[in-house]
Amino acid sequence: MKKLTGAQIFLDCLKREKVDTIFGFPGGAVLNLYDELFHSDIRHYLVRHEQAAVHAADGYARATGKVGVCLVTSGPGATNTVTGLATAYMDSIPLVVLSGQVPTPLIGNDAFQEADVLGITRSCTKHNYLVKSIDDLGRIMREAFHIARTGRPGPVVVDIPKDVTSDVTKYKPTQKIDIPGYKPTTEGHAGQIERALDLLVKAKRPLIYVGGGVVIADAHRELKRFVDRFRVPVTMTLMGLGGFPGDHPLSLGMLGMHGTCRANMAISNADLVIAIGARFDDRVTGRIDKFATHAKIVHIDIDPTSISKNVVVDIPIVGDAKTVLRQTLQILKKAKYTKIKTPRRTEWLNQIEAWKREKVLAYTMNGELKPQYVVEKIYEVTKGEALITTEVGQNQMWAVQYYHFKRPRTLFTSGGLGTMGYGLPAALGVQVARPNKLVIDIAGDGSIQMNSQELATAVQYGLPVKVAILNNGFLGMVRQWQELFYDKRYAAVDMSAQPDFVKLAEAYGAVGLRATTAEEVVPVLKKAIATPKPVIIDFHVSREESVYPMVPAGAALTEMILL
Repeated sequence: MKKLTGAQIFLDCLKREKVDTIFGFPGGAVLNLYDELFHSDIRHYLVRHEQAAVHAADGYARATGKVGVCLVTSGPGATNTVTGLATAYMDSIPLVVLSGQVPTPLIGNDAFQEADVLGITRSCTKHNYLVKSIDDLGRIMREAFHIARTGRPGPVVVDIPKDVTSDVTKYKPTQKIDIPGYKPTTEGHAGQIERALDLLVKAKRPLIYVGGGVVIADAHRELKRFVDRFRVPVTMTLMGLGGFPGDHPLSLGMLGMHGTCRANMAISNADLVIAIGARFDDRVTGRIDKFATHAKIVHIDIDPTSISKNVVVDIPIVGDAKTVLRQTLQILKKAKYTKIKTPRRTEWLNQIEAWKREKVLAYTMNGELKPQYVVEKIYEVTKGEALITTEVGQNQMWAVQYYHFKRPRTLFTSGGLGTMGYGLPAALGVQVARPNKLVIDIAGDGSIQMNSQELATAVQYGLPVKVAILNNGFLGMVRQWQELFYDKRYAAVDMSAQPDFVKLAEAYGAVGLRATTAEEVVPVLKKAIATPKPVIIDFHVSREESVYPMVPAGAALTEMILL
């Protein structure tokens, strides 16, 4: 066995995990690690804030399906990752965040740049480690990547004291992983799957409800085959968009607080709901006691703790979405199912079409530039082929309402935590992962200012992301709630004192463009797309435009506020 330093073991572990990209920000506690990286062929992207490093690794992970990796120093470096960790944790994104720590003898002494990283991150990680000995480093690194990517994915923190990185030991790579108590179930119970199929055969008004688990598991092909076999309409959560083609005749779009009328009405009137990789969160269900009251519910999810947590289900199936759908398609080859013709369900599908015609997504221009129009034109100009990241707020909802996602891993957004400032750094990670693709961050003027410093990262590494700011001079979603429920008392939401975003882009060495009328939108978009540099487009849109439909908090999905 060779004798290696902790830093050398660290690098060997990364190579064995086939890590080719790291986002990070150095500091004293991780200098030994950075010195080893300097001699390696692993690409490192220097961000301007540690939160952005985690978001960039998150975007990279969502775009590739691989584990995203982030490296930061101790103390404030590690604490700055918490928002990114919580974002990834809520959305089940596989990350390994590697943080430096003060030398082992100083832990607990309030040393310079010391923080209790384990205690701080315990509630927003799938697991976390403090490496207490160089002899544990290799095993812990191996386990961290395994835990991050298996079962329900999530972020894992490995906190490494500086003396561990400089210590020397005989090193033998860890081969077999055996973590007591951690054995995720991937295959569904065949009997439960058959029970669900029997319900589906008899159902008159079935609906499939797709969550982010379908995207994470790469189960989209199996899902489409299943849907085509039974001609069942499909609705998706925010995280599930792209898991089923948004332009498919059986797609109802997104459901929930800002979902389509047809999706909300369908799930409220269905007699069978098959939920796949979804967690029945409050933004989807609305008032729980009024949610899918006529339906039997089947729930397929790899996380057993998510089943019947919010909504009691009739048939639970624990397993990986792709594996369970493959099992289902195999079971359908049995004689009892091959004899069954695909149900037409004409009455149910006609009713859904009627809801679609009666209550459509709509807006009126009124001589102003409307944000919905901007997103529609982004979709038309890109032909739906761009990779879209979003910030959080009205911009996020308009993006998912008016941009139709045809494939998985084309929408990158903070769903569970709703993190403002996510979109730009995530776009950098997506662009690194997919260098030949057009990446667009649809942003608000409030959100973009939370991590606008990452324009410097984009410029430094030649990442030609485009940022489309829907600039209404407000914290728009908060303002909308104040308009509807607080008699227009616009407290602390006026963002009119803001930078000139065109000049801000130019100050960083990027390109800044602006559009204030509908006629300017398409030419500006085409110019931005043709520019081989990072671009900010400042779209001055109607100040008090609101997102509709909207289900008020605590209301049933059928109680939508429409335009």
